[in-house]
Amino acid sequence: MDNRLVIVGGGQAGFALAAKLRALKDMRPVTLVADEASLPYQRPPLSKKYLTGELPLDRLTYRPHAWYDDNRIDLRLSTSVTAIDRDRRSVQLSDGALLDYDALVLATGAAPRRLPAAVGGDLEGVFTLRDYRDADRLGAAMQPGRTALIVGGGYIGLEAAAVARQRGLEVTLIEMADRILQRVAASATSDIVRDIHRARGVTLLEGTGLRALEGRDGRVVAADLSDGRRIAVDLVIVGIGVAANDGLARRAGLDTGNGIVVDAFGRTSDPAIYAAGDCAVLPFGDMLIRLESVQNAVDQAEAVAAILAGAAAPYVPKPWFWSDQYDVKLQIAGFGLGHDETVVRPGARDGSVSVWYYREGALIAVDAINDAKAYVVGKKMIEAGMTPPRAAIADPATDLKALLG
Repeated sequence: MDNRLVIVGGGQAGFALAAKLRALKDMRPVTLVADEASLPYQRPPLSKKYLTGELPLDRLTYRPHAWYDDNRIDLRLSTSVTAIDRDRRSVQLSDGALLDYDALVLATGAAPRRLPAAVGGDLEGVFTLRDYRDADRLGAAMQPGRTALIVGGGYIGLEAAAVARQRGLEVTLIEMADRILQRVAASATSDIVRDIHRARGVTLLEGTGLRALEGRDGRVVAADLSDGRRIAVDLVIVGIGVAANDGLARRAGLDTGNGIVVDAFGRTSDPAIYAAGDCAVLPFGDMLIRLESVQNAVDQAEAVAAILAGAAAPYVPKPWFWSDQYDVKLQIAGFGLGHDETVVRPGARDGSVSVWYYREGALIAVDAINDAKAYVVGKKMIEAGMTPPRAAIADPATDLKALLG
């Protein structure tokens, strides 16, 4: 054994871990196994500026190929890990090679949920968005004047709806739950975002599911909805959530449950194997959660790198997220799960507003819509364990920075 670290996954977490390890001057042998042919690249712009054509793929890559050579990182592209032998501490690669490891990090990410073939999910013209190839196919189909159906009112679906409208498509978005963003945001935030999309021409149908897609010659042409409507469509974008890529871990006998279960140090049930990013289920207060965000992928991966390099500090998540839709930036600090009260605060500029989440009297999250000050102040308060008076937050005349003391 040569103290080799094997990282499975070339996304944000896998790259961030390798880069941080080298920044910490840990020069152990590192092999990064990535199943795509491209150099590791940023994913969030795929549903935003890449899809609109504002950013080409070469602007999304984290580092050029020479960086991996210079940092002695053995980069295996177009390669996947097919099995883990925990007893021998080795992994089987898709090209037939075996790699021994001293430590193994699973940064396998998550994959979009697809519509079943029984309802037309395998028809041509039905898209999910995970990698640049998906975005390329979708971008080619987004022609002005066409009609798009978006299935799912979460952030991915809403971002796709925004891009489609910006590119001149007619857009209908359906959400089976009572409201958009129901799983991740308060009803006040849903109301604000709903108004933003309807004002830009999106037909937004909540409490409405998909019965089936209709095809002609293998291509989608119409959708039958749960409310009895039948609408003609040229393309369908599916945004019904993601599932953790935990199959490799399950087959290896690691603890899983909606992802790969890790402790505060990123360790799985096998102390030689770690997990980080969208595939990992981690402690957060008295809960186990999976945080689907670039910020968590980077922070958790860098924490694992520090632990591998000899640090003893546990990873404490400080969640924040963002979503770009049209000219609107939604920034989220904290984690609003379990909130029992919200306060809506008008911003200083037209179109700016924030939603403040409280649980048992304590501030736990802030959604800021085109309101950077509310986001920055709210994030600082949450990380410091501060709770501002609700009346002060509701009053637009209150100087938020003054509340920081």
